[in-house]
Amino acid sequence: MIRLYLPLSCDNNVTIKFTKMKLKNVFSIIAMLMIVFMFSCTKDDQPGIRPSVTSTYPLNNVTDIPRNTEIEFTFSEEMDPSTVNNSTFILKHGVTTVPGAVTYSGNTATFTPSGPLAANTTYTATVTTGATSLTGNSLETDAIWSFTTGGSTTVLAVVNLGSSDDYVILAKTAINNNSTSAVTGDLGLSPAATSYVTGLALTDATGYATSVQVTGKIFAADMADPTPVNLTTAVNNMLTAYTDAAGRPSPDFLELGTGNIGGKTLTPGLYKWTTTVTMPSDVTISGSETDVWIFQIAGDLSMSTAVRITLNGGALSRNIFWQVAGQATLGTTSHFEGIILSMTGITFQTGASINGRALAQTAVVLDANTVTEP
Repeated sequence: MIRLYLPLSCDNNVTIKFTKMKLKNVFSIIAMLMIVFMFSCTKDDQPGIRPSVTSTYPLNNVTDIPRNTEIEFTFSEEMDPSTVNNSTFILKHGVTTVPGAVTYSGNTATFTPSGPLAANTTYTATVTTGATSLTGNSLETDAIWSFTTGGSTTVLAVVNLGSSDDYVILAKTAINNNSTSAVTGDLGLSPAATSYVTGLALTDATGYATSVQVTGKIFAADMADPTPVNLTTAVNNMLTAYTDAAGRPSPDFLELGTGNIGGKTLTPGLYKWTTTVTMPSDVTISGSETDVWIFQIAGDLSMSTAVRITLNGGALSRNIFWQVAGQATLGTTSHFEGIILSMTGITFQTGASINGRALAQTAVVLDANTVTEP
């Protein structure tokens, strides 16, 4: 008699007795039974095989992570969605749990914090063994990793405008106005000449000009000394300020809203986008009178019709810097806050207003606008 022990299920065995049977027939039956039992057991049913976290973002122990980062983690297999939640994923700094929302799709889960992470702070992420696969297998152990955010815990330094700060509008190639605008502050144009200031009905004086549309003076490169030298210095200072703003390292916020910041409240810090930034709806800039905002924009800056930037909590326009590599366009009847440093041009569409400065390395175009220095 031959005794054979085979699995009845993945957790139990059955004993089969063979008597009075030729050996070759026994082996044939064994082979067929083994095939049946092997295919009846899935991978997840086998003892000891459990899901795991195979990748994370951010990676373990990395630094300078943007403060608007979403945390992602991918499992080795599909999980039971009901077990991937705020109970099984926990993000902490120290003993403080970060509030947020967990979503799950495919094999990947994403945690979106309720607000920006703190600057220069180490966070620890944990996926607990409460997360289970579709077949009920849990992680063998908690998956734990850490990362550190970028930014600074001190107040961001303002961009030094030098003598370009003396002008509410400063351009290199032209200042063009259509219809009647109301400008408070001085205008400067260099190296272009006075003839490239159009639509303001200038009255010449020694070294400057005036206009009924400007509460201040208008300066151009071909006016009497010392205006040409002063303008050259101001333009050089504008270029230096642009380079300073564009070169600030370790952004607090990277690619926020993938470039769409409509409806957002922007806290103090350094922001960076590698594409165009749009404002299809109102934006709030919130902080104190000593806080600083620098926005690094590699593409265009586009503000939609009637959209407004509102300052909250004492935030000051003079501490808000928009560094724009492309064209800055303020939509019809929109209202803007801050200092625009544009490598290309700045266009104010009909009725748009700004509390700040328009500093362009090409032209500034006006159309019945209100421009007020901060």
